[in-house]
Amino acid sequence: MTSFFQYDEMAWDKVAELPRDTPLVLPLGSGYDWDPIASQLGNPTRVGLLPPFPFGWRGSGLELPDKIFAQYVFNLLDSLRDDGFSRVYCLAPSGIDPQSTFILHHSPFVLRLSSPTHNAAPTFLPPDSERGKVILIPIGHTEQHGFHLPLSVDTIIIDAIAKGTASKMPTRCWAMPVMPYGVSTHRSSFAATMNAGGRAFEDFWVAVIDLLVSRGFDRFYLMSGHGGNTSFLVNVVKYAGERHRRIFCATAFLHTSGRIGSEVIPKYRTSKIGGMGHAGELETSYMLHLRPDLCHMDRVVDETDFIATPDYYMDWIEGGALVANPPWDDDTKTGAYGAGSHATAEKGKLWLEAAIEEKADHVEQIHEQHERREKRRNEGFGLWGSSSEQ
Repeated sequence: MTSFFQYDEMAWDKVAELPRDTPLVLPLGSGYDWDPIASQLGNPTRVGLLPPFPFGWRGSGLELPDKIFAQYVFNLLDSLRDDGFSRVYCLAPSGIDPQSTFILHHSPFVLRLSSPTHNAAPTFLPPDSERGKVILIPIGHTEQHGFHLPLSVDTIIIDAIAKGTASKMPTRCWAMPVMPYGVSTHRSSFAATMNAGGRAFEDFWVAVIDLLVSRGFDRFYLMSGHGGNTSFLVNVVKYAGERHRRIFCATAFLHTSGRIGSEVIPKYRTSKIGGMGHAGELETSYMLHLRPDLCHMDRVVDETDFIATPDYYMDWIEGGALVANPPWDDDTKTGAYGAGSHATAEKGKLWLEAAIEEKADHVEQIHEQHERREKRRNEGFGLWGSSSEQ
């Protein structure tokens, strides 16, 4: 009898201990009957399930160019192979085009069901009725977070913030399904960390914006729960703005880090600078509030001995003028940068409320920016008055 486990609910060191012939499956969408999958795999003792990839293929509600979608997924599968796993698969719904790049180039590693999945995707994602709202696009990641937290931290937190924001102001914004995969340029340091690849990541999200603009959407907020996504999302925003001059597409550095968040963090933190870098006081508090069942506080190891200089140091809101990417294992033995032992669920609740308030404020600013800019354009401001700018 095959048992299934959630890959992203494990800590990285537990993934490192898995036999490398353990089958790992990345599903496109959800709602599958797992018994036929076990049969296709030869009924192994255990199968690891990765977080579902939310959209991008035909029938998902948001179909992207095949090669762009496929490269993103291929890179994720390669991350697992780079970790030494020999049985890595993608599970595709039966409706996916059998002549697609995805199927043709990787057919030995693509599992398919003979019947459709149980989840019925909307005709369009987002629905056309949401035009005129800010489309929230939450992007997390699947990566190591020390010994005490699961791989899904970034995804769980940014999904909660996006859903909370959409619930707070349903007439002003709409949240897309969270993407659980981003970019980790440091993935070789610790097992289990995925990597979509910077170029594939940028191509994918520019294609998402292109498609949504073609359907009449014009306001977007790319919300990241993972620091490694940030520089690439800045590029996405720049490319999108250059390609579509009458939209307003924005991003921000992480969450709980802007004008509102940066004022609230010091009110409740008890760790010193360096205690919130990664899997530290902030993220652990969030997780104790949102998913205490996935937190193993008996395994917390505080690590704050980051090699710091005045213009390069690590905390939640990174400090200093220098931008660099040294190996993570220069500064941490466990994968944590910070003091997770200082975390509490109450702090997590308070910081989540602040993060939602901050994102709601950003939504209003995106609306204001778009509306005021459209007013100037329509009035023929500057070069907008020439025929070439119409």
